Amino acid sequence: MADYSFRLYVAGRTARSQAAESNLRLLCEARLARHAIEIIDVAERPDQAEDARILATPTVIRLTPAPQLRVVGDLSDHERAAAVLGLPSAVLEEGPR
Repeated sequence: MADYSFRLYVAGRTARSQAAESNLRLLCEARLARHAIEIIDVAERPDQAEDARILATPTVIRLTPAPQLRVVGDLSDHERAAAVLGLPSAVLEEGPR
């Protein structure tokens, strides 16, 4: 089971969406021993975007641990994104993802 789980909302396979996914994966791999990432394309699943009240893409929501936290943008400022998402500064333990 993942210690942290995230849901990334994107609009298609644009450069900005791909950058957000890449940056989120990089942050998680560098800072978290166990994590899960779900990608939702709002063009394909507008109902999920509406339910989550997504107003702009890309948006990442940290689902667990509580409380839920959100960042809008491509996460290119790694330190700021990590701080807003409440990520530790380094991987605490190695283990399967």
